[in-house]
Amino acid sequence: MSRYDSRTALVVVDLQNDFADTAGGLSVAGGEAIVSVVNDELRTAAEAGALVVATQDWHPESTPHFAKDGGIWPVHCVGGTWGAELHPAFALPDHAPRVRKGTNGEDGYSGFTMRDPLTDDQTPTELEGLFRQRDITRVVVCGLATDYCVKATALDAVRLGFKVTLLTTAIAAVNLTAGDEDRSLAEMTDAGVQLI
Repeated sequence: MSRYDSRTALVVVDLQNDFADTAGGLSVAGGEAIVSVVNDELRTAAEAGALVVATQDWHPESTPHFAKDGGIWPVHCVGGTWGAELHPAFALPDHAPRVRKGTNGEDGYSGFTMRDPLTDDQTPTELEGLFRQRDITRVVVCGLATDYCVKATALDAVRLGFKVTLLTTAIAAVNLTAGDEDRSLAEMTDAGVQLI
């Protein structure tokens, strides 16, 4: 059976300059190397009539998400900057939806939900609604970074009742702590995510 059809969505998570480019504010080792793999997958998905969606971190200049404001991360993906833009080699069609997260200073790990870092309140993005409108039942996830935004997106998709596949050749991890990538893959597998 093909990985893609009209009820499947390919979600490309945060393939942005700050993560994928070595000059980025939160560069992920191997991030740039996955762009061509993602592009190949995007073409396959589009040819099969699948929905293709990209997520983007899109933070304000100051947010409790950033270390300078009390969080753990260096400044990255500030809305409207080079770092927040999708990697220039990423061949996302102009008509493909883009879901921006963290726009009001939230932790925007998942493509489906954002969390206020001060109150822990969660708010949804438009991604689930987009999938329900299109009668999507399967979600294929790839992008950056395995141990944070990719994992959170895949786990949320499972929680919301979608059948989820992770493309292991089209991801890369931050590995803030040694072994984070392996632990994340195990957590996703335990939750029911199929790794291919």
